[in-house]
Amino acid sequence: MTPSIEAVWRLEARRLTGALLRAGADLALAEDCVQDALVAAMQRWPAEGWPESPGAWLMTAAKHRLIDRMRHAQMAAREQQALGVDADARAAHLAPDPLDLLLADEADEVGDDALRLMFIACHPKLAREAQWVLTLRLVAGLTVAQIARALFAKEATIAQRITRAKAQLAGEPFELPPAFERAARLDAVCTVLYLMFNEGYVASSGAEWMRPTLCHEALRLARHLAALLPTEADAQALQALMELQASRLPARTDALGRPVLLLEQDRRRWDRLLVRRGLAALARCRSLNALRSEGPGTLTLQAELAAVHARATHAEDTDWPHLLRLYDALLALQPSPVVALNRAVALSHAIGPAQALPLVEALPMTGYPWWASARADLLQRLDRIEEAREALRQAIAWTGNERERVLLLERLGRM
Repeated sequence: MTPSIEAVWRLEARRLTGALLRAGADLALAEDCVQDALVAAMQRWPAEGWPESPGAWLMTAAKHRLIDRMRHAQMAAREQQALGVDADARAAHLAPDPLDLLLADEADEVGDDALRLMFIACHPKLAREAQWVLTLRLVAGLTVAQIARALFAKEATIAQRITRAKAQLAGEPFELPPAFERAARLDAVCTVLYLMFNEGYVASSGAEWMRPTLCHEALRLARHLAALLPTEADAQALQALMELQASRLPARTDALGRPVLLLEQDRRRWDRLLVRRGLAALARCRSLNALRSEGPGTLTLQAELAAVHARATHAEDTDWPHLLRLYDALLALQPSPVVALNRAVALSHAIGPAQALPLVEALPMTGYPWWASARADLLQRLDRIEEAREALRQAIAWTGNERERVLLLERLGRM
């Protein structure tokens, strides 16, 4: 696949799949038709020239393929009728007219194919992990390797989960669930959106440090979700968290595209509009929690953490004791190695690296480059330089991102 066609494909694949599902295709059929459209583009665009609107071309090709397949299904059903198949059975299996399906206005209150597809893929029939991997594959377009990194799982495990999830949903109508079911699926949708954002924030592999397009798409969907569910605190918290994180994107690389870590960023380059939007969404979230007399959930606490950094004009102004208290609350709700690692980093700034190092070294995070990098930083601050160098070498060996590797190599050189 040429890079240009691949770029269009990444942007359009989920929209095409969602449109075909709305038009009456099941998941397997929709994916087949979208793949057929891609093959046609690869064959024709290099020879005939690029269409004026590549996305529209792919949509037309995919829909035409769906029409062909549906018409074949109708012909088969009519042949069964001619052979005297029971009328009730025929009615149950007869495909609707594909042109009616494709031309009908099936707009609903969600109004976004990608978000609609997320609610569909987060089906209660699937285990939570299966919901996550299927949605990340279908909607975010992440590879098996990227999903494995995001979920700290083996690639073979993720591939099996995707295969099993598709098999479990075979024959299920891919229809938007009613409003009450959407609320029940909100937690899974929020989780997938944030995993999607994180893959864009720090790309797990490749030559680029970030994938801003993926961040912005996740943020767009989070805004849409918050508008769709204005009384759900988690939806407001998710928007707040992404707005605040996305505000840092302009400062996360220098003029040469090299990574710049949080405490070294020029905060004048942070997008203040996104900061204001994030703080406003966080205020709405707090109000909803207060109305229901509920304590903050995990998404709210993560947004509160991002807000502490957003309010600090300079890195040295960061309220580390407050961050540590927030991480204590988050770790109680979400006891994960990543949260524990971030808490230990906050503790190192609030109290000292000597207290944080044993906590970091006790974490089961072999293979995670930022664990080794954090350990190296603590060792360096304790003047244990040779051990710090070895920890950085571990981080370099474990990272799959080229920009990240260069950053770590530069740190090793300075050390």
